[in-house]
Amino acid sequence: MKILTVVGARPQFIKAAVLSRALHARGPEVAELIVHTGQHYDANMSEVFFEELNIPRPDFHLGIGGGTHGQNTGRMLEKLEAVMSDQRPDVVMVYGDTDSTLAGALAASKLHIPIAHVEAGLRSFNRRMPEEVNRVLTDHLSELLLVPSNAGVRNLEREGIDRAKVHLVGDVMFDAALHYAEIAERRSRILSQLELESGEFGLVTLHRQENVDNAGRLAQILDGLSKSAAPLIWPMHPRTAVRLESFGLSLPESIRAIDPVGYLDMVMLEKHAVMIATDSGGVQKEAFFHRTPCITLRDETEWIELVEAGVNQLVGADADAIAAAVAKAPTFKLSAGLAIYGSGDAGSRIADILVP
Repeated sequence: MKILTVVGARPQFIKAAVLSRALHARGPEVAELIVHTGQHYDANMSEVFFEELNIPRPDFHLGIGGGTHGQNTGRMLEKLEAVMSDQRPDVVMVYGDTDSTLAGALAASKLHIPIAHVEAGLRSFNRRMPEEVNRVLTDHLSELLLVPSNAGVRNLEREGIDRAKVHLVGDVMFDAALHYAEIAERRSRILSQLELESGEFGLVTLHRQENVDNAGRLAQILDGLSKSAAPLIWPMHPRTAVRLESFGLSLPESIRAIDPVGYLDMVMLEKHAVMIATDSGGVQKEAFFHRTPCITLRDETEWIELVEAGVNQLVGADADAIAAAVAKAPTFKLSAGLAIYGSGDAGSRIADILVP
């Protein structure tokens, strides 16, 4: 069996590595080819990235990125179609909700190749988000919808997708969190380098255009975060630093900006923070996996089950709501027995579906 995996960003490589390990365990009759579209250039995706995390290197690198959503999707579609036509895989595997995800699904559907969508069923119900459009279209093109939680199953049922295509498998990110947390504890030195003590700092991540490109929202977020009693560590993208300067905004004394960090260092910061404030979908779940209280700096989230379970506070960009959540978070304790995303065996469950 030949499986062609399409990825476009560092988080997708980490997710795909979970399934790659499970497929490799099935023996030589299963072959996987990995195509990296190049959608997100990431300086951390060096040789060290692949070696430290034991992640398969891509077989094809399309080198596409830097354009608009439409430009990127169109260019990817053209090149992916050529690769798929040449390789003729039995299944095309796509992850999440990026432009690479949609381009992979479109190329495969036009060549009548079955599509398996990992992280199917997520919905923010905000069609202004490119990610929402990508995930909805990909779900409706896919033959295998591999869903991380019951909420995703319900979303797909409401949209009339054939239940026989839908498989509740758990979350590959949970598999990755369990696998890499132990490695991070052994290899990362980020806490000692930053002179941080476990449980005595908070973590901030912020990258969405709706927040960092909007002076009003960004100012409100900074105001709310400034009320944190614990010092906050913010691995900041250079683009965000430019926005802060152009808006004439300065960081509160409680926030310490650092350069972006690698995956293992990020795992350590998430695991040992007293709370996390973020607008990242992936970080929301990683906070839950590491049992760290999370504050989501968005008006909606795809991971609504975390909000419903009371482990994630959705605060938007309201300074007062952020300040209240920041004050409450350090006192909140997550139940160790709360299992929303499976048992950490999603990779094996997906492999069993693909290679029965």
